Amino acid sequence: MLARFFNRPRSRPRVEPTISAEFVDVPSSDAVRMGEIFALPKTDSGAVVNEATAMRVSAVYRCVGLIAGAVATLPCTFYRRTEDGRERHQHDYWWLFNEQPNPRFTAAAFWEYIVGQVLLRGDGIAYIVRRSQFSPIIDAIIPIHRDKVTVLKVGNRLSYTITDQLDDGREGRFTIDQDDVLHFPGLGFDGVSSKSVIGWAARQSIGIAIRADEHTAQTFGNGAHLQFAVKAPGKMSEEQKEGFRQAWIAKYSGMGVSKAPLVLTEGLDITQLSMNAVDSQLLESRRFQVVDIARAFGVPPHMIGETTSSTSWGSGIEQMSLGFVKYTLQPHLARFEQEMNRKLFPKSSRYFVEFNVDGQMAGDSKAQAEYFGKALGGPGTQGWMTINEVRRLKNLPPIPGGDALIFSGTKEPNHATPDDEPAQQTAGTEP
Repeated sequence: MLARFFNRPRSRPRVEPTISAEFVDVPSSDAVRMGEIFALPKTDSGAVVNEATAMRVSAVYRCVGLIAGAVATLPCTFYRRTEDGRERHQHDYWWLFNEQPNPRFTAAAFWEYIVGQVLLRGDGIAYIVRRSQFSPIIDAIIPIHRDKVTVLKVGNRLSYTITDQLDDGREGRFTIDQDDVLHFPGLGFDGVSSKSVIGWAARQSIGIAIRADEHTAQTFGNGAHLQFAVKAPGKMSEEQKEGFRQAWIAKYSGMGVSKAPLVLTEGLDITQLSMNAVDSQLLESRRFQVVDIARAFGVPPHMIGETTSSTSWGSGIEQMSLGFVKYTLQPHLARFEQEMNRKLFPKSSRYFVEFNVDGQMAGDSKAQAEYFGKALGGPGTQGWMTINEVRRLKNLPPIPGGDALIFSGTKEPNHATPDDEPAQQTAGTEP
């Protein structure tokens, strides 16, 4: 995808693009850090934790999918500042971030990819394709895998070396200035790169979960069954013991084992044993790892299927949704919005972009009705939304006269009708 953009002029001439089939390793602080986290070192459990192995753990897969999916479903709204505040603006960039950033990605897939990179690698990086040299107009946004980007600090700025496969099969690279890159950071950004969840907070827990999954799979692969003890009335020779063990293994181990009973002679008796301490601890450990992984990602355990423990975020769908949006999504959204605003609208205070979380904050149908009722200016409240703004959130067309704010049942003065009484025309003030 990037190959056809290699020879296009960049918007910043200070770093010239280059193509090379041979690579020279360039030292960078984040390259060393990424190598330590994602390459050789193993966890104390003996499992290697990296982007690929972590996503094979169901708790990690669900946490990443949940956060990425939530961000992908939020409208990315563009606004224009006015003397009275702000107003929605149908900006040309709306299509890039809500429908299609480039021919290979839908907007939802783009945001899921970016959020996944932030959680699994620490940083989500996307290349800004501009229309021509020195042009501020953006034609496409292309997400880049973290492995294909080397970030270097050059003075007080960053430069990005991006690699990709060319049409002839060779690998090429080009270097661009930070103004042509959307660098979405995660927690702990140090000016060059960020810390990933799986590389830091959840590394050991994911390693334990991987080993526990492997142990459980091997147990079932060997023909998991209840534990038994065989009692003999007298002393058995070592040859008799070994013969009995082999007969038991041959009949009851592995997949597709025989259901026929084993005939016992010489007074042998079988007693079923309760679950041993090792198996019991394994089950408890697997349950705890789900909770610990969810804690590292900032996801309440019940949202990824762990319902044995209660949540401290309140009860009911509304409170749980509010907690997830406030404490998990908002920190990510704030970093994304600030990066987009400074790169899409550099040194401009006229336009800005925000993720619209009103739909997520509204809760279930009953709570949503109460929320919109207050937002529209119900009894005892001052409205902060118009009818058409609510209808827009519900994917309904606007209606005539629906752009007026209402205060305690009274229309805002600028939108008063000729039939309104004088007392009603002067009621209320702008919030």
